[in-house]
Amino acid sequence: MKKQFKYAIGEILIVIVGISIAFSMNKCAEIQKNDALKKQYLENIKSDVEIDKQHLKNNSDAIESKIKTINEVIPLLDTGTPASGKSIYKIFNVFNLTEFYPKDITYQTMINSGDFKLIDDFGLKTAIEEHYSNYKSILKDYERQEIIHKDYLGNYMVFNMDFGAMRKGESGLKDEKLFKNILQSMSGSLIIKKSATERGIKSCDSLLTVLNKI
Repeated sequence: MKKQFKYAIGEILIVIVGISIAFSMNKCAEIQKNDALKKQYLENIKSDVEIDKQHLKNNSDAIESKIKTINEVIPLLDTGTPASGKSIYKIFNVFNLTEFYPKDITYQTMINSGDFKLIDDFGLKTAIEEHYSNYKSILKDYERQEIIHKDYLGNYMVFNMDFGAMRKGESGLKDEKLFKNILQSMSGSLIIKKSATERGIKSCDSLLTVLNKI
């Protein structure tokens, strides 16, 4: 009877030890899997931020060029003498919008899947959250110029621009004062946009500094 009892106890202990070992192995495998997933996420975020930084740097150069062009054209308008079409023709290069679409797919995937909890470093987690939060204010400043294009410049081009006259070398502007005011508003919005772009570049640099230390 005692032998049977000892045998039963031994069998139970073997089962318990086996289960414990299996549980530990599964736990280790899960930790390794999560570590690998976290590493891949962070590598992707770093790549995304580097691409965003280059995009913003290109935008900064483009915006600076547009501001310069506008400042060259504004003095030619509403002077009492109609501006020539040739002198203001370069202003059309300013009309295309300089846009910014952040690469935040990796970050949004981590948030939506719940995988953001894999990042257990509080400082790193905060840096990532602050960076993508900064994009919201940057995009809001970008939107200012879009509003001017949509509500003012677009209407002016439809109702106050004589393209036939421009082809003859004339300005084609039916209301130079109004056009000048629109350009001045555009210049102001571009200055705000450039400042937002510089903030974006600094935010990218800040996060990249943290990611490079990992």
